[in-house]
Amino acid sequence: MRFLVDENTGVVVARWLRSQNHEVFSVYEQARGINDDEILQKAFDENWILLTSDKDFGEKIYREQRSHRGIILLRLQNERSSNKIDTLQRLLADYSEQLPNNFVVVTEQQVRFARMQL
Repeated sequence: MRFLVDENTGVVVARWLRSQNHEVFSVYEQARGINDDEILQKAFDENWILLTSDKDFGEKIYREQRSHRGIILLRLQNERSSNKIDTLQRLLADYSEQLPNNFVVVTEQQVRFARMQL
């Protein structure tokens, strides 16, 4: 899969995804400081699933009606990289086929698919 990993998600998560043979664009490593609109546009134009902890992307998708190729919003109590990786490992094992073109909110206990926006 192709993931655009937002700065707030972290470089450790980006490296782990690469180690799992996913294609990864890491904002932190490759485009530090670009704004949310640029991130969302890049993800859409280049067919990346955006991985973020930033709730502002929900507003951009639902209030501003922005298009996307898939967004995974991590809403975790424990923000450590190891917890993010464990949570993503479960998500990918159980839901990988459903991630493209969906807005997915993920906690340690729950995966919720929001209404699809294209």
